[in-house]
Amino acid sequence: MPRETGRKIIAQNRRARHDYFVEDVFEAGVVLTGTEVKSLRAGRASLVDGFAVIKNGEAWLQNVHIPEYTQGTWTNHEPRRSRKLLLHKGEIARLLGKTQETGLTLVPLSLYFRDGKAKVELALARGKRAYDKRRVLAARDAKREMDRAARRRDL
Repeated sequence: MPRETGRKIIAQNRRARHDYFVEDVFEAGVVLTGTEVKSLRAGRASLVDGFAVIKNGEAWLQNVHIPEYTQGTWTNHEPRRSRKLLLHKGEIARLLGKTQETGLTLVPLSLYFRDGKAKVELALARGKRAYDKRRVLAARDAKREMDRAARRRDL
């Protein structure tokens, strides 16, 4: 059987870019059970309420929903269980320092397979306030309006 290559996106957290300012992005491996992998290969997962924490020198992915595998038996997994993240010790120490001192949080942006291995893209992010969100929406609308006007002028 040929080895899987490339990147296959399973789930994305579009809401994260709306609710947070993304400061830095990390890629981490995820420790999964067999039925979780099968459920992910079927393209089923939700990152909406997910976040990552660092406990006892280990990174954990919390509140990510991977539904039970439909053909699974008694070996099926819990949909919202904590999953260990695979990061280098230096990365974990850096993330721990950043999240403790400056009010940053770890938010999953996407879940994907890369060369057959499950990976999660974690963002070191700062929460947006309501006025920040309004400002970003207003800037996007203004840019869209300028682009329309430029296209009309070119015709």
